[in-house]
Amino acid sequence: MNKYLWEHYYKTEDLEVNIPDLSLYAYMHELTKKYQNKPVLNYFGRKITYQVMEEYIEKCAKSLKYFGIKTGDVVTICMPNTPEAVITFFAVNKIGAVANMVHPLSAEEEIKDYLVNTKSIFLIALNSCYSKIKNIIEETKVKKVVIASPSDSMPIFLNTMYNATLGRKEEKPKYDNLYIFWKEFLSYSAYFEEETYYEGHKDDTAVILHSGGTTGIPKSIVLANRSIIGVNEQAKVFFDMVTVGESILNVLPIFHCFGLVVGLFIPICKGAVTVLIPQFDAKKFDKLLVKYKPNYLIGVPTLFEAMLKNKNINKLDLSYLKCLISGGDSLTPQKNAEINEFLSSHNSRGKIIQGYGMTETTGPVTFGTKGSDKLGSIGIPLPGNVVKIIDPETKKEVAPNEIGEICVHSFVVMEGYLNNKKATEEVLEKHSDGLTYIHTGDLGYMDEDGVIFYVQRMKRIIISSGYNIYPQHIENVLKDSGLIKEVCVIGVPHPYKKEIAKAFIVLNNDVEESYTTKKMIMDYAKKNLAHYMLPREYIYRSELPKTKLNKIDYRALEDEFKKQN
Repeated sequence: MNKYLWEHYYKTEDLEVNIPDLSLYAYMHELTKKYQNKPVLNYFGRKITYQVMEEYIEKCAKSLKYFGIKTGDVVTICMPNTPEAVITFFAVNKIGAVANMVHPLSAEEEIKDYLVNTKSIFLIALNSCYSKIKNIIEETKVKKVVIASPSDSMPIFLNTMYNATLGRKEEKPKYDNLYIFWKEFLSYSAYFEEETYYEGHKDDTAVILHSGGTTGIPKSIVLANRSIIGVNEQAKVFFDMVTVGESILNVLPIFHCFGLVVGLFIPICKGAVTVLIPQFDAKKFDKLLVKYKPNYLIGVPTLFEAMLKNKNINKLDLSYLKCLISGGDSLTPQKNAEINEFLSSHNSRGKIIQGYGMTETTGPVTFGTKGSDKLGSIGIPLPGNVVKIIDPETKKEVAPNEIGEICVHSFVVMEGYLNNKKATEEVLEKHSDGLTYIHTGDLGYMDEDGVIFYVQRMKRIIISSGYNIYPQHIENVLKDSGLIKEVCVIGVPHPYKKEIAKAFIVLNNDVEESYTTKKMIMDYAKKNLAHYMLPREYIYRSELPKTKLNKIDYRALEDEFKKQN
């Protein structure tokens, strides 16, 4: 008899998950020995084999050791999806250090906080980040900054074109003891002749990722080797359709948990080819499909909605597409059916499968595997995961089809929030069944078949192109400008991004509503908020609506917007 409602979807052996006591690098290396001459990365048409990738990882590891990086040190990687970012990630793990993954579009104050709070001593960053890094680097403990360009691994023709156009516009550091460029950095590997491999263990810290957490306040999430390896072990069941040599187009960045784990690590371990896209442009989506003909697409709902709206894709034969994998947000049953119909009408036998997870759970908790992909659902818990739906007030488990908070128990759950024991204890709670669950802050329900459906967040949230944006964080940053008395941020519909932020502002009594003031507020926001968090509109008012408890009534502003539009 099955212990949980969803277990009937699995074979008994599927539910047995064993995590080897290895580091991420060692685990990947063992699994991919047989693929050495096969391509693993495709970057603008340049294919890099497993053997070549391993050689670059070793060079990077030696260079890191040459510059004094030791076991347990934190190395920050502030890069988009490029071979350099992938190579550095594995090299850092190989020597027993910790990779701190940072969004290159983060504001300079955010970058500073990420470096300071993680005690990073080494930084590998995209060239366009230099203009921000130079202003804050002296306030950190970083001893060396490696500047890498998206063109470093491009084919010769594209490299030349990039450097003659975009590359010329980038501000470059002058050579000194702090800054060094990627290719020169790798050259120092020749001066380190000792062993670079550190025999890591599954419970060693591997990576630090950043998100809003379950409460909306920015947090740094610490993941062990165990968590990412665990998801790959689960992938033997939920991602079993992928075969050696098949290609996966991953437009999700690897500083995003879903992009790092499902879009990169799992495909590498399975012998598949990952197509790296440093910057996705929805208008060129059709060209990406024509050029790479991927077997799998990994993305967020806005990506697949862009596919439906791209008129050029309507003309394509998509018979090579075997599956679309969606995460980061949920699809309505109608949109789910619309995408499946689109695929069928374009000769694809595949369909879109949804998953659900969060950074704190190392990505996917549930997936529409083994026939559990009911329209609009987020599937069933992966092997080894336990999901229960509880009443947020009583904390008791609710009956099937009743809405409650989604709680997750799993071996892939985070170690905790960095330097924030209180926040960790608030979301990780031991239940009466003796298991510790993470309270996700998401509402959903489980049907009588064990399939789970996502409903909404319990707290305010804006989801823009798959990124979670928390209004309270934007409000707190804007208030820190010293010019604002009250501010309220809401999400408003956007044709492609799904939602964008809109700010309603009441200025301090002694501040004039002038062009200069408005520019100062916008400039402050640009300096202190990531690009994707920036409000797309600022509305200035003499007062904001209030609740009976005299709190700003954000729902009243949302209702007002709906009536006007």
